[in-house]
Amino acid sequence: MRKTIPKFASRRFAGRLRWVIGGSTSMPRCTAPPHVLLTPFRDSISRMPRAESAYVAGFAAPISKIPDPPRHSAVVRITHWINALSFIGLVVSGFAILLAHPRFYWGEAGGVGTPYVLSLPLPFMRGGPSGWGRNLHFLSAWICVLNGSLYTLSGVVTRHFPKHLLPAKADLAWGSMTRVVSSHLRFERLGVETSLAYHLLQKVTYLAVVFVLLPLMIWTGFAMSPTLVSIFPGFVTVLGGQQSARTIHFFAADLLVLFLLVHIVMVYVAGFRSRTGAMITGHSTARGEHP
Repeated sequence: MRKTIPKFASRRFAGRLRWVIGGSTSMPRCTAPPHVLLTPFRDSISRMPRAESAYVAGFAAPISKIPDPPRHSAVVRITHWINALSFIGLVVSGFAILLAHPRFYWGEAGGVGTPYVLSLPLPFMRGGPSGWGRNLHFLSAWICVLNGSLYTLSGVVTRHFPKHLLPAKADLAWGSMTRVVSSHLRFERLGVETSLAYHLLQKVTYLAVVFVLLPLMIWTGFAMSPTLVSIFPGFVTVLGGQQSARTIHFFAADLLVLFLLVHIVMVYVAGFRSRTGAMITGHSTARGEHP
């Protein structure tokens, strides 16, 4: 049996529908504007309790004083300063050894009266400071070797070299290289964001020092040791002789001293206090300082 809807129900529903869409019916129409209808709701919301600000003047830290994420790891900082001290010992003791015979040869043997490659304008001081110089040189050299081995091992384990020192393809673009070189020749200060990462010249220089110059210094140093050469003669035969190893050792040391001088100058240009503090604490706290 089919159900039917009572007439009074259908009429009431139709009337409400027409009132909603604005049709004419006996039910009253709402003609008030919307802002009048929303006023009671707005007033009730304004009277609701609100949470106060958590700002406390005495405990608020300025943004400039909030420490940045560590720029250098603890291993990098510790090995950096140990290497700096040992390198100073190597330079001082190496100069003392040089005064004993400031002349360089090529081949297995060399001496006064034989052809030389380079003669420095320094006095021959036979039996001078070369005694304590050799002892300090050997001590500083072994500290540098052990410290450098720790740094290299840490860099391989933590992927410091591929993440921070390996140049990206964008760095090797011609425009990027010329821009970095020109800015360095003009001694321009880098921006905060740019200075937080190694640029192309830094990456190439550090890689050359860590993986070329320092290993070459160790190799040529071993080649001048009679004890090691007697056990491993290949150390010196590949280089052409002990005098050849001494000459290569001297020129490699000159490049390292040049690197040290340029490194100090660039640290001063970039902000000596902030860069030195970053290598001590790991954070760069003095942004925007001027040298």
